[in-house]
Amino acid sequence: MKLSRAALSAVFAMTSFTALAADYPAPRQGDWIAKDFKFHTGETMPALRLHYTTVGEPSGQPVLVLHGTGGSAASMLTPGFAGELFGPGQPLDASKYYIIIPDSLGHGKSSKPSDGMKTAFPKYDYADMVDAQFRLVTEGLGIKHLRLVIGNSMGGMQTWLWGVKYPDAMDILVPMASQPTEMAARNWMLRRIMLETIRNDPDYHDGNYTIQPRMMKYAVIAYGIASAGGTLGYQTLAPSAAKADQMVDERLAAPLVSDANDFVYQWEASHDYNPSPGLERIEATLLAINAADDERNPPETGVTDAALKRVRHGRLLLIAASPETRGHLTTGNAAFYKLKLQELLQTAPQRTM
Repeated sequence: MKLSRAALSAVFAMTSFTALAADYPAPRQGDWIAKDFKFHTGETMPALRLHYTTVGEPSGQPVLVLHGTGGSAASMLTPGFAGELFGPGQPLDASKYYIIIPDSLGHGKSSKPSDGMKTAFPKYDYADMVDAQFRLVTEGLGIKHLRLVIGNSMGGMQTWLWGVKYPDAMDILVPMASQPTEMAARNWMLRRIMLETIRNDPDYHDGNYTIQPRMMKYAVIAYGIASAGGTLGYQTLAPSAAKADQMVDERLAAPLVSDANDFVYQWEASHDYNPSPGLERIEATLLAINAADDERNPPETGVTDAALKRVRHGRLLLIAASPETRGHLTTGNAAFYKLKLQELLQTAPQRTM
């Protein structure tokens, strides 16, 4: 296995870029082509490009990190996440772990509609994205077993799917800002309205636009305010109309860099998400981490608690709401759970395929 991974440096000509935190090794980027990739629709792409970033050396214990919707590996290389986890003595110390962060299918520098196919690009869902990640890890990087799969938001939902689809592939699962139940209720309703707003923008032209749809920015910002930020967080940050207006003005003034077709595909991919029927298949030690003020995954529904009773080695860490938490965005700050993660890595048994 070491030989297989070591050979990748030459095969994929991985390049370094400046680390975002001085205390962990510089991340390295690479690409791998999944040949004849089959989507859940039955469509096949002869060559699906999967871009990825690694931190640490291939000799370390392999860890898979999964980003959220619309993000990429870069969105996990933040001071609040990588800066809290990847440095010396931290839970995922990159001198001990080989950290793999894919740009998920349809995201970042991986294959996506805006590469040229537009709406002719095959419709993908989270199961397709997980299958692509699995092929990257096993075929592309030659890794047969992971110490940990950890993901946030969309990455958290995909972490649940990893446990259901590939139960022997890892020792530990840490799905964050997610729940192992069908995409439904306010979470999907808000997503649906956001997508309908974009599709019905006169600029959209069924995906054959010449300019990015102008209403897209308003739809995205409205969804973001409604579904992330935390009630106490917003009260702290915007306790007056003037402060609230300032926050809205800042968001409206910021450039929207997403391509509309990429964006629609990314969010619509969640529509059929539902790992619930397979929860008994999960074998890994599992720690779900959610925030009590998560607008998309409200704990008061009880659906996560009920689902976890079906997971053999599963438990929940619920971060209490406070002026410091940010609702659905809370788990982007690893300071809230890094000690629990370190304890988990030290105590969870190693499994083999």
